[in-house]
Amino acid sequence: MTATRAAFTVDGRRLSYLDFGGTGRPLLALHGHMSEAASFTGLAAALSPGWRLIALDQRGHGRSDRAADYSREGYVADAVALLDHLGLDRVVVLGHSLGGVNAYQLAARHPARVSALVNADAPACLGLDGHNPLAFVLDLPYEAPTRQELVDGMGPMASFFGHLPRERPDGTWSLPFHPRDIVDSEDLVHGDHWDDWLAGTCPALLIRPTRGVIPADQARAMVDRRPGTRMVELDTDHFVYAGDPDGFASAVDEFLTHLGTGDLTPR
Repeated sequence: MTATRAAFTVDGRRLSYLDFGGTGRPLLALHGHMSEAASFTGLAAALSPGWRLIALDQRGHGRSDRAADYSREGYVADAVALLDHLGLDRVVVLGHSLGGVNAYQLAARHPARVSALVNADAPACLGLDGHNPLAFVLDLPYEAPTRQELVDGMGPMASFFGHLPRERPDGTWSLPFHPRDIVDSEDLVHGDHWDDWLAGTCPALLIRPTRGVIPADQARAMVDRRPGTRMVELDTDHFVYAGDPDGFASAVDEFLTHLGTGDLTPR
């Protein structure tokens, strides 16, 4: 599926996004750490033409510029800025992992802008033990004169990240994220976000991969404590959109269909 790549500027930073187009209702999609807008290409195709999916390369990811900070407020402000840039008053917002936290915080802090929420494996409380599971990326090189030098510098991690390097306009090569930014961002997404999760009043879908990051008891509490929330569990890992793309698309499509009928009884 083709998409239009566009960008706008916020506080001197360039934010890039993909607009998959169409005349359907707008759906804002927010990716997780070390990912980018293009990860939602399959979902955009599955939901077309009923939904116009718009996916943001969040700060420090993909083709968007790095930021001075990776605070909760900063990520949410970027999402609001994109909606303003596009002239969209109200959207459904979908987020995975980091993007899921950003999505439900957007819904909590700007309820007039969000009509419904899809949270793909983003806990309401995470990282309180101080452990940063993404610290390993600090061993990755960020840039090199050639693609091969960058891949060679990854060592054993090239099997996971070797497909990511991209050429810059000046001919050098880099990752689509800076490892230091990822670690800082992960540190700042940790915390007890129950107040934000429970503050949202719009209909919500929680997609929980059984081998993901949300413990089963926390997921059930997230559904039980927040009115108008349903859950779908999929037998896959944290990267649910890639591990079970059909199941992921089907769960989202069913939820969005029920939005139109008003049948949002939690399951």
